[in-house]
Amino acid sequence: MPRNPAKSIFKERGFSDLPGDITIDEKSLSKKYRTNVHTLIRAWKRGRTDLEIARLTGLNPVTLQQIRNDIELSHRRIRLAKKKENMGLGQATGQRHIFLSPLT
Repeated sequence: MPRNPAKSIFKERGFSDLPGDITIDEKSLSKKYRTNVHTLIRAWKRGRTDLEIARLTGLNPVTLQQIRNDIELSHRRIRLAKKKENMGLGQATGQRHIFLSPLT
Protein backbone atom coordinates (compact mmCIF):
# COMPACT_ATOMS: atom_id res chain seq x y z
CA MET A 1 0.00 0.00 0.00
CA PRO A 2 1.42 3.43 -0.92
CA ARG A 3 2.58 5.72 1.84
CA ASN A 4 0.92 8.83 0.48
CA PRO A 5 -2.40 8.29 -1.33
CA ALA A 6 -2.21 11.74 -2.98
CA LYS A 7 1.02 10.77 -4.75
CA SER A 8 -0.49 7.52 -6.03
CA ILE A 9 -3.43 9.46 -7.49
CA PHE A 10 -0.97 11.77 -9.24
CA LYS A 11 0.86 8.76 -10.65
CA GLU A 12 -2.40 7.39 -12.09
CA ARG A 13 -3.15 10.72 -13.79
CA GLY A 14 0.19 10.98 -15.62
CA PHE A 15 2.52 12.48 -13.02
CA SER A 16 5.62 10.99 -11.50
CA ASP A 17 6.97 11.57 -8.05
CA LEU A 18 10.57 12.09 -7.11
CA PRO A 19 11.74 11.75 -3.52
CA GLY A 20 9.99 14.60 -1.72
CA ASP A 21 8.66 16.21 -4.89
CA ILE A 22 5.85 15.72 -7.39
CA THR A 23 6.58 16.48 -11.03
CA ILE A 24 4.84 16.14 -14.38
CA ASP A 25 5.58 12.89 -16.17
CA GLU A 26 6.41 14.15 -19.66
CA LYS A 27 6.85 10.62 -20.94
CA SER A 28 3.24 9.61 -20.23
CA LEU A 29 1.93 12.90 -21.64
CA SER A 30 4.02 12.33 -24.77
CA LYS A 31 2.54 8.88 -25.11
CA LYS A 32 -0.99 10.22 -24.54
CA TYR A 33 -0.71 12.92 -27.20
CA ARG A 34 1.75 11.05 -29.48
CA THR A 35 4.23 13.92 -29.58
CA ASN A 36 7.34 15.08 -27.73
CA VAL A 37 5.95 17.19 -24.89
CA HIS A 38 9.43 18.18 -23.69
CA THR A 39 10.16 20.04 -26.95
CA LEU A 40 6.78 21.78 -26.75
CA ILE A 41 7.54 23.00 -23.22
CA ARG A 42 10.97 24.24 -24.33
CA ALA A 43 9.38 26.09 -27.27
CA TRP A 44 6.85 27.76 -24.95
CA LYS A 45 9.66 28.76 -22.59
CA ARG A 46 11.53 30.33 -25.53
CA GLY A 47 8.50 32.51 -26.24
CA ARG A 48 7.10 30.84 -29.36
CA THR A 49 3.38 31.17 -30.00
CA ASP A 50 1.01 28.23 -30.35
CA LEU A 51 0.60 28.87 -34.07
CA GLU A 52 4.37 28.83 -34.64
CA ILE A 53 4.73 25.58 -32.72
CA ALA A 54 1.78 24.04 -34.57
CA ARG A 55 3.31 25.00 -37.91
CA LEU A 56 6.78 23.71 -36.98
CA THR A 57 5.64 20.41 -35.44
CA GLY A 58 2.64 19.70 -37.64
CA LEU A 59 0.32 19.44 -34.65
CA ASN A 60 -3.29 20.53 -34.78
CA PRO A 61 -3.64 23.86 -32.87
CA VAL A 62 -6.57 22.42 -30.90
CA THR A 63 -4.44 19.48 -29.77
CA LEU A 64 -1.66 21.89 -28.81
CA GLN A 65 -4.12 23.89 -26.72
CA GLN A 66 -5.28 20.68 -24.99
CA ILE A 67 -1.67 19.83 -24.13
CA ARG A 68 -1.12 23.32 -22.73
CA ASN A 69 -4.31 23.13 -20.64
CA ASP A 70 -3.36 19.68 -19.35
CA ILE A 71 0.07 20.92 -18.25
CA GLU A 72 -1.38 24.05 -16.61
CA LEU A 73 -3.97 21.98 -14.76
CA SER A 74 -1.33 19.56 -13.55
CA HIS A 75 0.83 22.43 -12.24
CA ARG A 76 -2.19 23.80 -10.40
CA ARG A 77 -2.91 20.39 -8.84
CA ILE A 78 0.72 20.00 -7.77
CA ARG A 79 0.74 23.44 -6.11
CA LEU A 80 -2.50 22.66 -4.26
CA ALA A 81 -1.17 19.29 -3.08
CA LYS A 82 2.02 20.92 -1.79
CA LYS A 83 -0.01 23.63 -0.09
CA LYS A 84 -2.22 21.05 1.64
CA GLU A 85 0.84 19.07 2.69
CA ASN A 86 2.47 22.18 4.19
CA MET A 87 -0.74 23.17 5.95
CA GLY A 88 -1.02 19.70 7.44
CA LEU A 89 2.50 19.93 8.81
CA GLY A 90 1.81 23.30 10.42
CA GLN A 91 4.68 25.06 8.66
CA ALA A 92 2.61 27.89 7.20
CA THR A 93 0.87 28.98 10.42
CA GLY A 94 3.28 31.85 11.10
CA GLN A 95 3.06 33.20 7.55
CA ARG A 96 -0.63 34.10 7.50
CA HIS A 97 -1.58 37.73 7.28
CA ILE A 98 -4.69 38.98 9.06
CA PHE A 99 -6.56 41.72 7.23
CA LEU A 100 -6.08 45.20 8.80
CA SER A 101 -3.44 43.87 11.13
CA PRO A 102 0.29 44.37 10.52
CA LEU A 103 2.60 41.41 10.22
CA THR A 104 4.53 40.95 13.45
